[in-house]
Amino acid sequence: MANTAKKQNYTPAIVVMFALFFMIAFVTNLAGSMGVVVTNQFGASKALSQLGTLANFIAYACMGIPAGIILRRKGYKFTALTAVVVGLVGVAVQFLSGYMESFAIYVTGAFIAGFSMCMLNIVVNPMLNTLGGGGNKGNQLIQWGGSCNSIGGTLAPILVGWLVGGSIENATVAKAAPVMILAMAIFAIAYIVIKLTVIPEPHMETPEERAARLAGGKAKDPHSALSFRHFVLGAIAIFFYVGIEVGIPNTANVYFSSLPDVGPALTGTMVGAYWFCMLIGRLIGASAGSKVSSKIMLGVMSSVAIVLLLCAIFLPETVQIKVGANVIPLSLGFLVLCGLCTSIMWGAIFNLSVEGLGKYTAAASGIFMTLVCGGGIIPFFQNLLADKVGSMQSYWLIIFCLAFLVFYAFVGSKNVNKDIKVD
Repeated sequence: MANTAKKQNYTPAIVVMFALFFMIAFVTNLAGSMGVVVTNQFGASKALSQLGTLANFIAYACMGIPAGIILRRKGYKFTALTAVVVGLVGVAVQFLSGYMESFAIYVTGAFIAGFSMCMLNIVVNPMLNTLGGGGNKGNQLIQWGGSCNSIGGTLAPILVGWLVGGSIENATVAKAAPVMILAMAIFAIAYIVIKLTVIPEPHMETPEERAARLAGGKAKDPHSALSFRHFVLGAIAIFFYVGIEVGIPNTANVYFSSLPDVGPALTGTMVGAYWFCMLIGRLIGASAGSKVSSKIMLGVMSSVAIVLLLCAIFLPETVQIKVGANVIPLSLGFLVLCGLCTSIMWGAIFNLSVEGLGKYTAAASGIFMTLVCGGGIIPFFQNLLADKVGSMQSYWLIIFCLAFLVFYAFVGSKNVNKDIKVD
């Protein structure tokens, strides 16, 4: 009975973690959705429209490993509270950029928000696992958190598209202000609830460990996570994967919003449908995960994504389909369906990459989070390419990245360093 009561005390923390999972995708996709806005208000090119996303994800490269150290030394609660404050400041700076008519301030706000997203990513997964008591319950909470993440990713582009309206000429940061005010309100509420909630700290270093660290008493390990070939290739795969996941909808959003027959509102809804496809894919993937290996799942779905992108590239825009009362290019529909493929990739790559790492798994997670910066770098270069050869032709870069994932699934994921002691 005592244990049950104790678990019930953590219910507010679990709810907040779900909200933060939602916010990670919501704020991240807000940067991508705002690409349409900055092309109009600040006259940005397709490449420059991705600077907000680039800044958001470059923050991961700066903060991935330090955030892991903060979590270890200061604990979940301190790290989560710090991340929430940083996130609120980042969104507030983006909010102000529209009224100050400054693209530089907008990009600065996206960079600050990226620090928050990185810290939250490092907190929410292990915290939900801990609050669930580990095992199946902990995993179940993480899966529910992932679903909340997909919902946040779905809503951001839809809300921005609706607020901007049917014509890109109306796109301004001020029009999208209600979305940013909502984000700031959620951050503020999250701070209060986390502050008032008792959160267990099983992974924070003990006073003895801190004393040993400060005294330099630990012998240096000759090996690390980077000693494993399959992990190094997996880290590259994660870099490519996040770029694929973000590049597909971001490029589509900027391009199709500029077409007079489509516009920001309809495009935003379709991009939201891409993230909704990811939600569906994650639910299916969670069910099939016990029966289908990560290798097969990653290899097959990466191959399917390549086929979908080839269809999108070669289909002329004049080939259209009816969606409700609207008509959209069929190529956009193929891009939306890619969400079903990208949904399972993170879990599959992570699973394959850390297989057999043992004690090096924790350090590997920090390196992984650093390489999430691919979600900003690849979309930037894709849109740099789009400025030169056209938006649809820029998807050849994404196909190259997907080809690497196919290679990794069937060849690169094999552990060839089993001689290294990991216990």
